[in-house]
Formats: sequence, C-alpha cells, structure tokens
Amino acid sequence: MTLTDASPAARAEEEASDHTLATTYAPAEPVDLRATLGPIGRGPYDPTTQWEASSSAVVWRTFTTPDGPVTLRLEQPGRGAAISARAWGPGSEWAIAGVPQLCGADDDWSQLDLSRHPFLADTLRRNPGLRLPTTRRVFEAMAPAIFEQKVTSLEAYREWARLVTRFGTMPPGPAHLMPRNLRVAPTPEVWRAIPSWEWHQAGVDPTRSRTLVEAASRAAAIERAADGADPTTALTSLRGIGPWTVAETLQRSHGHPDQVSVGDYHVPHFVGYALAGDRQCDDEGMLELLEPWAGQRQRVVRLILLSGRLPERRGPRATITDHRRR
Repeated sequence: MTLTDASPAARAEEEASDHTLATTYAPAEPVDLRATLGPIGRGPYDPTTQWEASSSAVVWRTFTTPDGPVTLRLEQPGRGAAISARAWGPGSEWAIAGVPQLCGADDDWSQLDLSRHPFLADTLRRNPGLRLPTTRRVFEAMAPAIFEQKVTSLEAYREWARLVTRFGTMPPGPAHLMPRNLRVAPTPEVWRAIPSWEWHQAGVDPTRSRTLVEAASRAAAIERAADGADPTTALTSLRGIGPWTVAETLQRSHGHPDQVSVGDYHVPHFVGYALAGDRQCDDEGMLELLEPWAGQRQRVVRLILLSGRLPERRGPRATITDHRRR
C-alpha cells in the first residue's frame, strides 16, 4: 500500500505519529531515483531497502542515524521529477536533512570527458539523472560488503537477509503502509553479540563473521577513518578489510567518484570488454584502461554497467558453498 492509497483515517494517523518529517527535494539537475539508489540495496530481498512495484519510483530505506533508527520513504513520480521524502523515527531530522546528498546532490559529472568513447557519452546522454549517492553511514555500508567477500552475490544476499531479519529490529513508522519484510539492520553492538552458531546456521563462514564482528567493535573509528585524508589506507589496516571492501563501502557511504572494486569477480571483465573488447581483462588491465579518468573512475564503471555493452557470461559460474554443512 502506498501513502496515496491509504484511507483518510490511515493517513491522518500516520501524519500525527511522533518523529515524522517530510520534504520535497527539487534538484537543480535531473535525478533518476532508481538509477541513483539502485546500488544501495543488496539484492531484491534486502530487508533494509525495498522498492515498490509501481509506476512511480518508490523506495523504502531503514538505517540507524546518530540520533537513532529511521524509516525513509522516497517517491519520484517520473524520471527527473521532484522527489518526495517522508521519514519516521528518532532519526527523522538527520535523514531528511541528508536527502539531497542521498540523491547525489554533491556528485558533479560536468568535468567527465567521454570524447574518446562515444558509446559512454551516449549512455550518459540517455541517463542524465544518474548520480552517485551518499548515505553518510560507513559501517552500515561496510557490513553487507563483508558478507559479499569471496562468495557469490546470491549467497551473500541470502545470508544478509536471514541475519538482518533475525537480529534486526522492526522499523519505526506506520506498519500498515510499509513493506512487510522491512527491518532496521542490527547495530554494531548487536552484530558483536550474535552467537557463532547463528552465523553458521545462516551460512556465513568463520572468516567473514569474524571480520564483521571486529569491524563492529571499531564502528566509531571506521566512521572517522572514512572521513580522513587517506581512507583506503586507514580502513584496510583493519583485519579482513581489503581494497574491494573499502571501495564497495565508500562508493555508497561517500558517493566516492574514483573508488573501483579491485578484486571483483566480474567488473574487470565488464570494463575490459566495454573499453577494449577484452573479456579476459584482469584488475591490472582494468586499472590501465580506466587511468584516463583518474579521479572519476567509478563514474565510468557505472556508465559501463548501464551501457549494455557487457560480455556474455560463458565461463564457469562461481560455486555456491553451503558452509552450514561444514
């Protein structure tokens, strides 16, 4: 059910609830809500990010702000239209204040030179509302990235959904309007307290569970380190956190325009095929191809992923390992 579908009584109840704020964000440049926020969710069943099946772009997001948990609903009736935002919970003010950044207000594409690759220029022309989002929550972006270390996306999405549903909390706001499976991800304190057998039952191997628990124990330091002069060096000093995890985190938490997912199973092949016709491209080759756009390489990767110029997946698929059988 959407807010507009709700009865007058239900809408009145929702509007009168505590810690409820709303705003409308009318960006100076076009923003495509689906293209911009699509990478934030971790799979189609992510309990913290749910898209409505409607003609409008409508997304529900939950997260924990410095002021407490929040449920945020964003709606864009058409690509490039103004974005309506409503938030519930103690973190409402913090979330509403960050809507422009979340929708890519700080992401400036004006200096990106795509003249050497007309197909990229055409992709940007066809997607003028593409932006890199900034969530401002580093640990909450890092946690699902740790789940995705060295396993298939399907495995990681399944494990993330199981543990967030099991140990997350019900989101603030009108339950009768929200997606049924929406949850607020566990806080660092809760992640640290999850027993080992629960990780095992969810399918998470000891290496990844240990990495996440250690990251949770240093969540405050992680937030500070990400804002430092050299966040990659600072964050990779943590055990179990490598360049891939840092890139996947900062792409979302900071809308970082240059963080490339080195070590990814697919991205080097996609970049190599799109820019050089080489489906066997490795990390070194990918970085060489992206060098002309140093400082904006993640923007180019996003355009490649939207371009449709991707190789067919002919090679062997990564094996899905059931760690619960070990």
